Amino acid sequence: QVQLVESGGGLVQAGGSLRLSCVVSGGTFSWHAMAWFRQAPGKERRFIAAISRSGDNTYHADSVKGRSTISRDNAKNTVYLQMNSLKPEDTAVYYCAARLSITDSWYSRVADFGTWGQGTLVTVSS
Repeated sequence: QVQLVESGGGLVQAGGSLRLSCVVSGGTFSWHAMAWFRQAPGKERRFIAAISRSGDNTYHADSVKGRSTISRDNAKNTVYLQMNSLKPEDTAVYYCAARLSITDSWYSRVADFGTWGQGTLVTVSS
């Protein structure tokens, strides 16, 4: 029943910034842990960042640590990924994922999540 819709992707020059958004509907957003993954052509889906249901606990993959920040606004049923200092290797389809959680934990495996958005394409040119 939970539905996720990503937006904010597009074409950006290396060194630029983007903020991705994921709007959640059809469930109790505050009960869901959220995460961002990305998948480049011919590659496996990779974990980017995770946030617990309260927003108090976050984790970022080494590939984006220091350049990206995951956050959420439970009043707006939205999770964000702010990406700065973008590199061509950041080019990928970015997916939002959700999972119901009874604890304020974060999750980082594809298998941890049962609900996914359609993805939004980020292309970083050099």
